Amino acid sequence: MGSVDGLPYWQVNIPEDERTDECPEFLRNLSVKDIGIISTPDSEYHVMTWPGVQKIVADNQLNLFQRAPSELRQYLDYVWKLKQDYGSVMEFILTQRLQWAAPVVPRGNPFEFDDDIKVLWNDWPYGIDKRIVHLVVWTKFDLAEDPVTDDLTDEARAEIDLYVQKTLGGRVPEGHYVWFKNWRSLKSVQAVEHFHVMLFDPDPKFIDEITHGDVPAFHKV
Repeated sequence: MGSVDGLPYWQVNIPEDERTDECPEFLRNLSVKDIGIISTPDSEYHVMTWPGVQKIVADNQLNLFQRAPSELRQYLDYVWKLKQDYGSVMEFILTQRLQWAAPVVPRGNPFEFDDDIKVLWNDWPYGIDKRIVHLVVWTKFDLAEDPVTDDLTDEARAEIDLYVQKTLGGRVPEGHYVWFKNWRSLKSVQAVEHFHVMLFDPDPKFIDEITHGDVPAFHKV
């Protein structure tokens, strides 16, 4: 990805009359990766296609997922404001999105009870084809990880596979959905267990059904 010559990263993709000399607080202390994305003109960003998403998941190269430059800027601004209003992203997720009381305690074993699971839209999805729906499956129970590889155990992976097949298999064509769980180092919300599901061009009525009419933040701005 490129950048705009002569402009500091926080001024890229911003109309000239809205640029600030000082870096906004929500864009300070970013990772090298995020600065590289923010400093890239939107016109140079290539939206991820469905085959591209499938390959990233199949190859387990989850670090390649990223948001479009302007959308990453919106996301960082949104998260910064959440922290001011709620103290942490976790507090917002628990009290506003999930409406679960802390500490989060499961009623039963993994995927045994529906009330231990909540399916919601990803508030700020990656820079993907607009036909792709990005959902997050939040769970009150832990999904076991191998402490050596930082990846799911075979048993946990099989449990998720079974849940996804039961939930989507009869409603979404084969090859039109994938799931993945971010490595711990990539998680934006560490304290509440979750994994991701992406669906290509699903029936909107089905999405409303499984999310109980959820509306993501990016639809509200």
